[in-house]
Amino acid sequence: MEKTIRIHQGGEISVGTFSLDAKSWTRQPLKNAEQGASISAKDALIHLGKIADLRHLVVGIIGPRDASDAQIAAAERVGFVLGGLGLTLICGGRSGVMEAASKGCAQANGLMIGILPGSSPDDANEFVGIPLPTGLGEARNMIIAKSARVLIAVGGSYGTLSEVAYGLHFSKPVIGLAGAADVEGVCHASEAEEGIELALGALLASAPIVAVSE
Repeated sequence: MEKTIRIHQGGEISVGTFSLDAKSWTRQPLKNAEQGASISAKDALIHLGKIADLRHLVVGIIGPRDASDAQIAAAERVGFVLGGLGLTLICGGRSGVMEAASKGCAQANGLMIGILPGSSPDDANEFVGIPLPTGLGEARNMIIAKSARVLIAVGGSYGTLSEVAYGLHFSKPVIGLAGAADVEGVCHASEAEEGIELALGALLASAPIVAVSE
């Protein structure tokens, strides 16, 4: 999941051995062999956000309704940073980790979409920007996992575990924080900032590769 991210002369961003086109969100073989300065994934997204709209990049934040203080704080921080970068966030739209992430996102003037289990948009917490009632109950967990490019699990519950499993099944990167399920395939971080960096690195690497004809 970890790849070296560099900024090159002229502002080109590379991820590993590929350059990233911010507007088409595709990766192409890196033509400039000269190595640029190594930067963080967060700084890379800040730079790319000045070039192109990043709202098409969707990150899912999942976690239990009955969350601890540490999980609430982590979720709010994740929502604040990712929302502030101009990414689109999705969650289950209810309480606990979902509400904390939505609150952080709203404080950064970001967009949180709530994928609700019930049939009423009024079921969403007050910080959700776009409530989407599905009427699917817990089956809506699959929608969250399928829609996101990257999932961040904050804490754990049976419902959260199902979202993690769906994410791994769909080959989505899953980052674990604050007691997330210890499941093979989940990349765990010790604190929120590390989890954010891992998620953003995975997001940058999620762009499809486009072959370039010589």
